[in-house]
Amino acid sequence: MKIITELKVRPYECDSYGHVNNAVYLNYLELARMDFLQKIGFDFDGCTKAGYSLYVTHVDIYYKFSAYMNETLKIESYPTKMGAVSGTFHQIITKADGTLCAEADVSWASVNAQGRPSKMPAQFIVDGLQPETN
Repeated sequence: MKIITELKVRPYECDSYGHVNNAVYLNYLELARMDFLQKIGFDFDGCTKAGYSLYVTHVDIYYKFSAYMNETLKIESYPTKMGAVSGTFHQIITKADGTLCAEADVSWASVNAQGRPSKMPAQFIVDGLQPETN
């Protein structure tokens, strides 16, 4: 399942060169992953209350083209890997005209209340969290 999240670049997200600061793209990716989880019906609050968290463990990002203030960006997010305690999302950030700004693979792990890798309870494994098979 692919989910598209849209946002408009705000002035304070731009650096002294006038384009979106490279660190801000990590915030965009986080926003889009949270939007993805909400749209597939993942009970993030319930998961947290049950003592589990989803931690980002690795980000591999490629910056392709600059984005500027007031531009609309689209972030496509979808899972590419799902294991017993971890997974990976692929995310693509484009401008409204389709220009590729950045592409990333973001790995995550489920951890228990003690911060140790742990399999999430079955009720939190919802459709859409697993990668689609062709």
